[in-house]
Amino acid sequence: MTARPVQTPDADSSGARRKLGVGAVIVLVLAAFAITIGIGMFRAATGAETVTPGPSPSRSAIVPVPSGMYVHVAGAVRRAGLYRLDAGGRVADAVALAGGFADDADRDGVNLARTVTDGEQIVVPVAGAAPETSAPATAGGANTLIDLNTATAEQLDTLPRVGPAMADRIIAWRTENGRFTSVDDLLSVPGIGDKMLAAIRDLVHV
Repeated sequence: MTARPVQTPDADSSGARRKLGVGAVIVLVLAAFAITIGIGMFRAATGAETVTPGPSPSRSAIVPVPSGMYVHVAGAVRRAGLYRLDAGGRVADAVALAGGFADDADRDGVNLARTVTDGEQIVVPVAGAAPETSAPATAGGANTLIDLNTATAEQLDTLPRVGPAMADRIIAWRTENGRFTSVDDLLSVPGIGDKMLAAIRDLVHV
């Protein structure tokens, strides 16, 4: 008859504790796995997602559309034509776009520092061009026209309806804006209207 080993109470309790420890570890792993799955399902159900915010557009990053204007450059330039200038452009800029002065240009005939306006025509005169200097005799017997671009204040003062103050205004406009390109430019002088222009039109030239 074979003798069976006799298990003591201490051996039984030690084996039970080992089994209990292994079971606890398995339960913890399963619990952690279940928690991870539960968090994923919760985010999917609620749409919650970690999003890294990108840079918001800045107002300073918006580039404004530049405003501009068109001017007609004519006369003694190398490439007469219609050109676009940025707002605040000057006569010098317009002449440069037209290729610069022609060889026969009267370079002092335009005010290069003057600010131009949209739709303006800039005419560069030819050096030595003979201006019109006479006209049929007027009722007063005078037959010499006054050149608006070279006349002195005293000469302008001799025109009808033009006094010393108005003569100074005409010269001031000429200094600021350059040569008169036509007699009608006198309407741009403060204080000169249609009636005054009609009174002096046949007595002046450009």
